[in-house]
Amino acid sequence: MKKLFDLFSILLILFFAFDGFAQTTKTGTTAVQILKFNVGPRAIGMGGAFTAIADDITAVYWNPGGTANINTNEAFFNHTSLFSDVSHDFAAFATNLSGIGIVGAFVSVLSMDEMKVRTIENPEGTGEFFNYNTFIMGLNYSRYLTTNFAIGFNVKYISENLWHMNSTGFAIDIGTLYKIPVLNELRIASSISNFGTKMQLSGRDGTVIYVSGAGNENLINSNIELDKFDLPLIFRFGISADVIKSESSRLTIGVDAIHPNDNSEYLNTGLEYAWNEIIHFRAGYNSLFEANSEKGLTFGFGLNYRIFELVKAKVDYAYQDFGRLKSVHYFSVGIIF
Repeated sequence: MKKLFDLFSILLILFFAFDGFAQTTKTGTTAVQILKFNVGPRAIGMGGAFTAIADDITAVYWNPGGTANINTNEAFFNHTSLFSDVSHDFAAFATNLSGIGIVGAFVSVLSMDEMKVRTIENPEGTGEFFNYNTFIMGLNYSRYLTTNFAIGFNVKYISENLWHMNSTGFAIDIGTLYKIPVLNELRIASSISNFGTKMQLSGRDGTVIYVSGAGNENLINSNIELDKFDLPLIFRFGISADVIKSESSRLTIGVDAIHPNDNSEYLNTGLEYAWNEIIHFRAGYNSLFEANSEKGLTFGFGLNYRIFELVKAKVDYAYQDFGRLKSVHYFSVGIIF
């Protein structure tokens, strides 16, 4: 046990060692921020320390390899009202194909209410309205290669829309999970999310008309080519264990180390207590050590109830503190059948 603790300590030291040499966090330099929005009240209630715990359908976001733990069929949906009338919806489904592995699909949508189009000449509005939305659709595949080692992949199509402008791209996620038979099962996992194409907005809003020639009679249409932006690449390394596990009680703890390409490194920590795998209580801390973070304490609870012999319903809630941005409440429903 001491050797495992020492190894984990060394990994964390190496992970954060270069942070002191960084000159900038590159905040605001990536596109499609919905790719960074955490998914699932269960994971969020645990502070996002879910990479090595991921064993349900929300693993498609945290660690694609974690869906290999799904034994039957599972469906999930959550709707979250964020800040400034911004909403996030996420739905997913996965099924266990015996002898093949786990196959799943998911959809993620970010939307907002319409806003007035304002110009220098018409600061109170031109009478037109615009909106912004992002649509992501993906497929997941995972399986156990050995009794204790699982690997999984996501392939994602991304569409970002701003009024008459649009950008599209593709990305992949890769995740692994390894189980060690100590501490009622010690789990070590890692994942890389959003490795893909650059995003570039294009459309008629990028067209500018210039007047030229004698008497300003000639009109020249010119298209403004906007910059290309990377996707928010995220590397996660997690470790978790069931420190208490009996017929009626389970206490799981987890720690994730996160390295994004557009911010500083940080830690997520959390725990989950389950009574008879029916009632669950969770708490955690999100984005520990992140530079200028507004995130912090999280907590939540869940209820897993068997409706019929082969059908189980899941209802989860989580609360997350966002500092000056106040707080966000997360709700989700799921079904296992």
